[in-house]
Amino acid sequence: MVILCYYAIMQRILTDKLIEWKNDPNRKPLLVQGIGKCGKTYLLREFGANHFVNVLYYNIKESRHIADLFGQTSEPLQIIKHLSILSEKDIIPGDTLIILDDVQACGKVLEALRYFHEQAPQYHIAAAGSYLEVAARHGVAVPSGAVELMSLYPMSFYEFVLAQSPMLAAHLTEGGFNSKAYRTFNKQLSEKFFDYQITGGMPEVVQSWIDTKSIETVDRLQTQIIRGFESDFIELVPSSMRTKMSCILGSIPSQLVKGNRKFMFSKVKKSWRAKDLDDAVHLLVRAGLIYKVEHIEKPSVPLTGAANPTHFKLYMCDAGLLRRLGMFHLFYIGSENTEYSQIKSVIAENIVCCELKRIYAQELYYWSAEKPGKAEVDFIIQDGEFVIPIEVKAGKAGRARSLLQYQMRFAPKKAVLTGIDTDKDDVLPLFGFWNIKEWLKR
Repeated sequence: MVILCYYAIMQRILTDKLIEWKNDPNRKPLLVQGIGKCGKTYLLREFGANHFVNVLYYNIKESRHIADLFGQTSEPLQIIKHLSILSEKDIIPGDTLIILDDVQACGKVLEALRYFHEQAPQYHIAAAGSYLEVAARHGVAVPSGAVELMSLYPMSFYEFVLAQSPMLAAHLTEGGFNSKAYRTFNKQLSEKFFDYQITGGMPEVVQSWIDTKSIETVDRLQTQIIRGFESDFIELVPSSMRTKMSCILGSIPSQLVKGNRKFMFSKVKKSWRAKDLDDAVHLLVRAGLIYKVEHIEKPSVPLTGAANPTHFKLYMCDAGLLRRLGMFHLFYIGSENTEYSQIKSVIAENIVCCELKRIYAQELYYWSAEKPGKAEVDFIIQDGEFVIPIEVKAGKAGRARSLLQYQMRFAPKKAVLTGIDTDKDDVLPLFGFWNIKEWLKR
């Protein structure tokens, strides 16, 4: 009952893709991956309850006998028979959704998904797994090509609004940027965006804010989530690696606030260098806990060829967790004092970074001029044939000198300037960034 209450109003954009998967006659077994506590289990159970006659749920980590079953046979029909006996329910193709949670805990279960694709595609099999555990566990690999992979991220700002004000969210989606919705509801959206900078998008934190509006509760839950990640490090990786991973996470907020033009390994610990921390950075990126944004000097397609993999910035997977790691009080976010402008900028950048990862599911880059302090564009992405520079302003967009320098040098066909403005056609409002693809069509 606690879980149902806890997530009762959480609606996720990924549900539409799950419905498409259910109705696809050529579907493969589904694997939903993401960081811990981002809502994978709830999403699948709620989807099953709303779109299937029956849902059979099995947690592989907690149910040793289920893992043993997959270890004994990889024959799909035998597995279906045993699951049916264990649950005392018939498993009927089209009517029953089978959910395998914490699937990464047993490599044999992941392997079995391949055989369901090849020999029993009529069954709806949906698995959920942690990026971190797949990245850290030796001998556990996702059977690429044999499963439908989907990623679930922390809640976007749109999902944050949808959880609290479904009618306001409907206005934003129905009218798009061509309607007056963004200007009409500017005050409400600005207030919710301020809240979102505090909470971020972890579902448990968002729900607590909706229920209590207590910053103390938000801080406590965010701390628990961060400590949960560190507990996972203890369980899954060697002690030397988990120390490095924790230190890297702790260093990200301060390095961003100081405006470093790249992530400085020596700032993590004075004696550490790139060769000491490369493996830990790589594992954190694979685990989905941090996002690596590499530097490019000159944009060219593909962007991977223009990037410098040793010159990069690091962002958190959730802006609320970044705020908590950095111990940024909500006063800093709401203050007009220029002393805190860099903190506000960093949180806005992290929100944009998370939205870009969710929307484009690609590597991100940034650009800076050769001489330090001259110009820096926060993000560079590739959208079809377009290479698009994106500059983020936490306040009014102003002149955006860095973006102007970039445009003068490289003449991009499309560019994005985002800030709190709602009265300028050439500025994408920060609270509308979740809909950047629609804005770019203009």
